[in-house]
Amino acid sequence: MKQEINLKDKLGFWSIVFLAINSIIGSGIFLTPGSVVRQVGSQALIAYLLAAILASIIAISFAAAAKYVTQSGAAYAYAKAAFGDKVGFYIGILRYFSATTAWGVMAVGVIKSTLAIFGMNPNDNVRVILGILILMGIISLINALGQRVVKYVMNLSTIVKVAVLLLIIVAGLLLLLTTGATGNLSQVDQVTQNGKVIVPTLTTATFTMAVVSAFYAFTGFEAVASGSEDMQNPSKNLPRAIPLAILIIAAIYIGVVAVTLLVNPEVIMTTNQVVAVTAIFNNVILRDIILVGALVSMFGINVASSFHAPRILEAMAKQGQISSKLTRRTKNNFPLRSFVTSILLAVLIPLAFNYNMVNLITLSALVRFLGFIMVPLAVISFYFNKSQVAVLPAPKNFITDVCAPIVSILLVVFLLINYNWKLQFGIVENGQVIGINWYAIGMAVFGFVVLPLVITLITKLENRSVTK
Repeated sequence: MKQEINLKDKLGFWSIVFLAINSIIGSGIFLTPGSVVRQVGSQALIAYLLAAILASIIAISFAAAAKYVTQSGAAYAYAKAAFGDKVGFYIGILRYFSATTAWGVMAVGVIKSTLAIFGMNPNDNVRVILGILILMGIISLINALGQRVVKYVMNLSTIVKVAVLLLIIVAGLLLLLTTGATGNLSQVDQVTQNGKVIVPTLTTATFTMAVVSAFYAFTGFEAVASGSEDMQNPSKNLPRAIPLAILIIAAIYIGVVAVTLLVNPEVIMTTNQVVAVTAIFNNVILRDIILVGALVSMFGINVASSFHAPRILEAMAKQGQISSKLTRRTKNNFPLRSFVTSILLAVLIPLAFNYNMVNLITLSALVRFLGFIMVPLAVISFYFNKSQVAVLPAPKNFITDVCAPIVSILLVVFLLINYNWKLQFGIVENGQVIGINWYAIGMAVFGFVVLPLVITLITKLENRSVTK
């Protein structure tokens, strides 16, 4: 009987699809749809389409890896199986740090956005800290009530955010039809602010940066398999659920961006409203519905992060690479110790770095790109039976297990080469880099070097005390 209850509590196929959608759709599509438009103007739809294709190709590698390795941990579990304990440990620590940092960034984001929406100062650190503590308290309660409650909350938040985004698309189309607007995309490139054209001359570099910016809107799929042990038949469901989720999201994103461009491109590029997409509508009720949808979306992605991050740490503990104490769960199947550790880091890391959101996001993105290279390499090793440990005897497919991973690696390397690293690790004034941002570099050194060394030292000391 207990086994049936546990199986019922696990995430089924559609819950995994909802989890993937919830993990990917966050605040960006509500808050800053104009950022990509400001970079490439009328070519924004193409940038989003290419970003969706890129995300889909990389997602195929993650989905392929899931059929060979079903242990929780996602990139950590795949790297460990393919390349051994040391590489797996390093990738696991980096991925965990990235996940908790991203969670902290999203928590700060939802609090600051909420404060701004209600007319309060979003830079008041006292209110921000208080808001984060309240948010984390609510999320902790949801998780403590058990996995079934977490599943219902994630499913509900996913339905709400998708419904609101579809409402934006439908309302925008109705507005176009009723106003008789021509919806000429070429007008986007002519929008001015303070007498100057906003959209710069299109170059390969600017278009690449736009695709990367749009690609960030699709990231999150790489974390879906982190809790695969809490899913029903992950080797079968994950490879189907992740690509389906990205397909749904791509259609929604392109629809929302198309509507904003056709209805009022000038407003979406120049508005000061927190939830930028509301600026294209004059109807107060519609604006309020979108605001609620944005808040639900931001809350939902925080709940999804609370599911992913602790399970990366728990997966490493189950493999004996860190303290086994972190594997213990409550009677409600709640990984309490790994959750508490994760929530502390999610609160303290942004606080320690003085809520420098740009640097935190950059650091988290760097780790993601490392995973986007390591996982495809792992899948290729699984296909050719070159892994360090035995994997599941999954059906092999040359297209998904070799061709797609190779294309993924080439695309990621291309993006990394063409990425504007000076902008991310430099001090910028009026769009120009005027110096080196040592603070951002220090954060990267902390995440890639210091933290792995510290955790390695702690693990060795604990192992020695257990041996004695």
